[in-house]
Amino acid sequence: MTNSLALKTNNFRVDIEQDGIAHLVFQPVAGMPVTDAQGHAELATVWPRLSARPDVSVILVRSEGKAFCAGGEMAMVEDMLVSEQARQRVMREARELVRGMLDCDKPIVSAINGAAVGAGLAVALLADISVASRTAKLIDGHTKLGVAAGDHAAIVWPLLCGMAKAKYYLLLCETLSGEEAERIGLVSRVVDAEALQQEALQIAQKLAAGSRSALSGTKRSLNHWMQAAWPAFEASLAAEMMDFSQADAREGVRAIKEKRAPVFARTMP
Repeated sequence: MTNSLALKTNNFRVDIEQDGIAHLVFQPVAGMPVTDAQGHAELATVWPRLSARPDVSVILVRSEGKAFCAGGEMAMVEDMLVSEQARQRVMREARELVRGMLDCDKPIVSAINGAAVGAGLAVALLADISVASRTAKLIDGHTKLGVAAGDHAAIVWPLLCGMAKAKYYLLLCETLSGEEAERIGLVSRVVDAEALQQEALQIAQKLAAGSRSALSGTKRSLNHWMQAAWPAFEASLAAEMMDFSQADAREGVRAIKEKRAPVFARTMP
């Protein structure tokens, strides 16, 4: 029997199976998963809800779309360009998302297919165990948009793949394949696309059969390394939100909509 968590968004659903695995599934089926304003809010707050449920042992984040999650939809991004209230809301939700995943007592596994961008990339990489298909595309596109890389990168990338690689990919917005991401240590495992969902499920099943207290204690202990970097995360998030009020972000959004390279200002504001 499957129980579903009550949500106010169509961006994803949560199915809780009898084996203790909660499936957080990005939607739509066969479409391009994104997060709208309501979906971003739900994604920020779902982790403590799942952590508190006694019938959940592990969380498996996956997609039934043609990508993992392509990040915030354009309407939400455009709202941030003009609304201080929207920037403050998204900043609060981004903080809640990162804190919620780090503090969640249950192990989190991600199965990364296709593109993982924005909030989708944050969820993919903040998972305790990340499994990517060889053809997955991991993209942190913040600086190409004209804003600082602020939603998770400063707290995760240097620890996972080292500062040199983190700076290279975050400053240049280079796309990583799943294979390259595994090679540099950004994800835990890489498999062929057709084996992705089964591999991630088997890992989740092994975790679900393990000792809850032992897994929780190990996760919390290891996550102190990320908690120690929290001031860097706060600084990056504040820089990102401030940048959304600047001309470069407006140019970045125009460039995306017009399918061209952005032309940013040559001087600092």
